[in-house]
Amino acid sequence: MNAAITADPVHSKELPDLVTKLLTARQESLVLYHKLAALKPFTLAGPAQHLLQRFRQTLVDYLALGPFEVYQALEDQPVHSPYRRARQLARGFYARIARTTQAALAFHDRYDGELSAPAMAELDEELSRLGEQLAVRIELEDRIVAAVLHNGNGGIRAAA
Repeated sequence: MNAAITADPVHSKELPDLVTKLLTARQESLVLYHKLAALKPFTLAGPAQHLLQRFRQTLVDYLALGPFEVYQALEDQPVHSPYRRARQLARGFYARIARTTQAALAFHDRYDGELSAPAMAELDEELSRLGEQLAVRIELEDRIVAAVLHNGNGGIRAAA
């Protein structure tokens, strides 16, 4: 049987593909974050509940890609890998990124299940706090992403 093998970036474990997945998931989360924030004032009867649930799921998907895929792939690189700078950054930033993960998961859990009027009334403030944590995370991730895409040697790797 002559089956052609094609690259599947969605299931790839190559670092540039994992970074692309991370950036795509992050963008999806941020789009939903901004759509949700634009729905103020938040009420139990409004469209915010459904969008909040969608946002929560994309947020968790995005959060998981960092430590469980990108950082793990960096750790799996050989000692003299061209990605060693990215690995050093990831190691140095890991504790700070983990704190942003915990804050985002606390937000996720707070709005899990049946929502109450008081919880919805606090959603704007909670989104603001989450946004601050996401901004920190994105700043740190962008530095790691740049190191991966520059492939550790100053030359930008071409995207497939």
